[in-house]
Parts: sequence; structure tokens; C-alpha cells
Amino acid sequence: MPDVVLLDIMMPKVTGLEILSIMSGDDVLRHVPVIVLTASTDAQTRLESLRYGTSDFLAKPVDPCELLLRLRNVLAAKSHRDYLARYSEELEEQVRLRTQELATSRERIIQCLARAGEFRDDATGQHVIRVGRYAGLLARELGVAEEHAATIEQAAQLHDVGKIGIPDAILSKPAKLTDEEYNTIKRHCEYGIRIIQPMLDDPGTDLGDLVRKLESKETSLSILETAAIIAGTHHEKWDGSGYPNGLAGSDIPLEGRITAVADVYDAISTARPYKEPFTDEKCLGIILEGKGGHFDPAVVDAFVARYNDFLAIRHATQ
Repeated sequence: MPDVVLLDIMMPKVTGLEILSIMSGDDVLRHVPVIVLTASTDAQTRLESLRYGTSDFLAKPVDPCELLLRLRNVLAAKSHRDYLARYSEELEEQVRLRTQELATSRERIIQCLARAGEFRDDATGQHVIRVGRYAGLLARELGVAEEHAATIEQAAQLHDVGKIGIPDAILSKPAKLTDEEYNTIKRHCEYGIRIIQPMLDDPGTDLGDLVRKLESKETSLSILETAAIIAGTHHEKWDGSGYPNGLAGSDIPLEGRITAVADVYDAISTARPYKEPFTDEKCLGIILEGKGGHFDPAVVDAFVARYNDFLAIRHATQ
């Protein structure tokens, strides 16, 4: 690859302008500086060669000393341009690597925080990972944009982070919970959003108000904002009988409706301190039975469409 081209205009088989035209159309060659050495004094020829990107002109007969000076100047300019191009590429690569590192670190921090809420009844932490992957599957099947679907997949892992605030005696109780104990465990939605909430720009004071504020945002939701919505709404039910706010239908954020199906499916299909896992047939039947009552019908339809993927994820992570 030449650093510079010395080019005549009037040549027997091809003109200098034709060569300039070819070079200007090539992504690499168009950056090579060209010094035109010509006896032509035609102003139009000079103008056309300039349009093709000629760096300099020398009139024939050429003075060797002047040619050396022109070459030195052109090559110095090219060397500086090449340096800037390499520097720009290096910066872009550093930014790409740093962005990747930050994304990886963020994902690991989210998983660590999510595991903290599950550690006492799921020491492997696989429950939160599965729920995240299930939620991502459902979001994509429902046509959610890939960027937000990926956000939901990560944020859904924090759905039960509020379990950190629930006493072990209740969380790990092998028998049926009393009404008082059940009311205590329901507070994990509140605890979860309170854990995430201080990291948001607008903490607010009321759980419902915070969810409404986040839902009304015109810009895309961050992972923490999405996680706050999910933590506060994944136990709401389509028919309004859920908790903590008794939301119904489309008043429940889509992120919460998606995670509700993902969370219940994982709960019934895996072993817990108080039960053995249900069969595949019974799990499918429970989700279908909850269509239009517990669950958004559209989300259940998405679950059925991706049911084999759900099975594959569960078998791969148990």
C-alpha cells in the first residue's frame, strides 16, 4: 500500500483523471495522497483532479528539490492523519471493552443481590436466574423490543430481593403459613422496592406512586427502575385479587404480569421446603387454569407458545 502517489495526467493508455476516479471510489485508496505532475495548464483539468482529492500539483519540468519538499509536507500530513485514525480506533476499542466490562459487572451485581434474597431457601440461586430467563422469553414472544426484553430478563432476577427482610422461621416453614405469617411474607414486595428505591433518582414515599411514576416515564426504563416495578407488582393478579395494591388488568405493568407467570411456573415446577415439584402436566394445567384470573391471558398464550423452551431452561438449571 503506497504512502503517496506521483501521477501524471496525460498518459498513453490511461489518463491520470481515470486513475483518480478509481482511487476516489475505493474505501482505502481514496485516503492515499496524490501529487499530480503535469504539463497541462488547463484550469478545468486541474479543477476536476481537485474534485477527486488531489493533494498537490507540480508543473513540468519538475524541480527535484521542490518535489522533495512537497513530498515531505504531504507525507507529514498523511502520517498525522494515520495517527489520528489509529488513535480513534484504539479509543473505540477501549470504550467497547470498558462498556462490556461495566455491563458484565452490572449483571453480576444484580445476580449477587438477587441471590441474597433467595439464599435461605434456594442456596444455588438458580431460581432467580430461571425466572429472569423465563421473563425474557415471554417478553420476546410478546413482541417487546429486544433492548427492553433484555432489561426485563435482568431486572426480573430481583423480583424477590425483599425476602431479605422476611424472618427465616416464616420463609423456611415447612407447614402452611398462618394468616399473620402470610401477611408478613407479603411484605417482601414492599421490602424489595424499598431496597431498590434508594438507588433511583426519585425515591418517592408510596409504593403505588413510585410504580405509577416509573410507568409514566417518557424515556426507556433502566434495569433498576424496571426491577422496582417488578418487585412491587409481580404478585398482582389480572382479576384484581393480588397484592400489595390490588391492581387489575392492564393497570398492572406488563413487566409485573410477565414476571408473575415466570415466578409461579418456577415455584410449582421446582422443590421448595414445603413441597415437592409438580409434574410437567400439572404445572401446565395450573398456568392454564390461571388464565384470565391470576394471569394476563396474552402472557399465558406466550407461555404456551414457548413452553418447550421453558422445559429446556428448567432441565438445564436443576
